[in-house]
Amino acid sequence: MSDDINVKNGLRESATFDRITMAEIRRASETGIYDIRGFGAKRPLPHFDDLLFLGASMSRYPLEGYREKCNTSVTLGTRFAKKPIELDIPVTIAGMSFGALSANAKEALGRGASIMGTSTTTGDGGMTPEERGQSSKLVYQYLPSRYGMNPDDLRKADAIEVVLGQGAKPGGGGMLLGQKITDRVAQMRTLPKGVDQRSACRHPDWTGPDDLAIKIQELREITDWQVPIYIKVGATRTYYDVKLAVKAGADVVVVDGMQGGTAATQDVFIEHVGIPTLAAIPQAVQALQEMGMHRKVQLIVSGGIRNGADVAKCMALGADAVAIGTAALVALGCNHPMYDEEFKKIGSAAGFYDDYHEGKDPAGISTQDPELMKRLDPEDGGRRLANYLNVLTLEAQTLARACGKNDLRNLEPEDLVALTVESAAMARVPLAGTSWIPGQKF
Repeated sequence: MSDDINVKNGLRESATFDRITMAEIRRASETGIYDIRGFGAKRPLPHFDDLLFLGASMSRYPLEGYREKCNTSVTLGTRFAKKPIELDIPVTIAGMSFGALSANAKEALGRGASIMGTSTTTGDGGMTPEERGQSSKLVYQYLPSRYGMNPDDLRKADAIEVVLGQGAKPGGGGMLLGQKITDRVAQMRTLPKGVDQRSACRHPDWTGPDDLAIKIQELREITDWQVPIYIKVGATRTYYDVKLAVKAGADVVVVDGMQGGTAATQDVFIEHVGIPTLAAIPQAVQALQEMGMHRKVQLIVSGGIRNGADVAKCMALGADAVAIGTAALVALGCNHPMYDEEFKKIGSAAGFYDDYHEGKDPAGISTQDPELMKRLDPEDGGRRLANYLNVLTLEAQTLARACGKNDLRNLEPEDLVALTVESAAMARVPLAGTSWIPGQKF
């Protein structure tokens, strides 16, 4: 029976127990296990679309088209590292592991980032030769699981990112099911082949920020103080977490909002833990400003970045750079309509596929199946990613010029207004058409 007929018959769907909710209750009652999936939060959340830029007209002076320069470069790790990372654009590739992704996907990410002069990140599971070989700037993630952790690879990296949390699952660990643990993945992670793996939710050798400070010193000694040390946190108690990360000695802080993606974890985690990226940025910036460290310790923001407007808005709120994960995979071909028939065969559809943990991705991205992997050409994928990164940069520059700024990092909260009371309160910018910032005293 169609929805139109239901309406004519006076039938009304429950807002609390809608069809999706009831389907999940039936699934849980039949299987007795919780739902595992990839991707990020799918519920509507306050996001960057709730903010608008105030372009220049009479009271501000805009820059002219492409003739007047707008700088996009950023240097990360200026606090302690002898060799900070110099990026041509303020958009980096977030950590996504080999194991969750195919070797071809990891290589493609490295190729695309290198073309645009930016960095990519290893993720859980260690560093692959393909990724290191094709990444001009590679950040090595140091995670609670220690899977694939190798001091020699640490020394090959251009930066080290100590991961304390992830936006999609702060306080929890990820999963890599047995069907994706091939001989190569098992060898890199020192795991038995074909056995489900769950990553730890906390590091085994420290319990707080004082211990973390000691660990950072160890990492600096291993790398002879050459490379920046990042600290990544999932957005929850962001104000306090950023302060503690800075106190522990971080060169760069990465804050990942709940719109950030994951390879696989519990659906209940993805949808009900953390705070939106929009709400996290002002908290992080406030913490840095109060410590006198804003711009001295760089801030990278991730979680739901999709276009150049999102990039520019993050930077206007105080970020030095952003990181993308899900969007980068879409640029490579994730959920592409060309595979719709094959998605249907595995019970999904193009645009809806989130069962990354099953290893059946028709696009060859989130799989270890040799035949599926062949569908992703690393060179072609790298070119597509570079094109996408270029568009993000051009769009952000266009918006910055419209606000009269010759550097993306010159964008500021004063350039923004909010469309809703909620987004105004979270972003700490005025509600459009007013000077009112909810929650702040006049």
